[in-house]
Amino acid sequence: MKIISLDPRVNRMGLEKDSSGTPLREGEQFQTYEVFHQKKRGQQHVHVGIVHAPSNDLALVFAKESFGRRGATTSIWVVKSSEVNATSYDDSDIFETTPEKLHREASAYKMRDKIEKLK
Repeated sequence: MKIISLDPRVNRMGLEKDSSGTPLREGEQFQTYEVFHQKKRGQQHVHVGIVHAPSNDLALVFAKESFGRRGATTSIWVVKSSEVNATSYDDSDIFETTPEKLHREASAYKMRDKIEKLK
C-alpha cells in the first residue's frame, strides 16, 4: 500500500507504507542522518546538516526539503549518523607523524609568484 500525503512531492516518490512499524513511544526519537549537498556536478559533496527521519527514504525527502531548496543542487546524500566512522580526538597524534610535504602545495613553487604577477 502506497503512502498518500497532502504533499505531492512525497506522493511522487512512490513510497510503500511500512506495516511493521510501530508508533514511537515517549522518549523515543527518529534516527539521525547526516546530509551532504553537491552544488554542481563534479564538485565534492559538503556536509550541510542533519535530519531526523524514520527511514532512509524519508530522510532523503526531508533532506531535499531542508537543504535542496536553498540554492543550486545537483545531488544530496544522506547517511545514518551511526554509520559514520571517525577518529577519536585522543588519536590526533597519528596525524603528527606525517612529514611535511610542501611539494604538494602550489605555494611551495617559485612559479606561483610569476603566476600572481600575470593576474
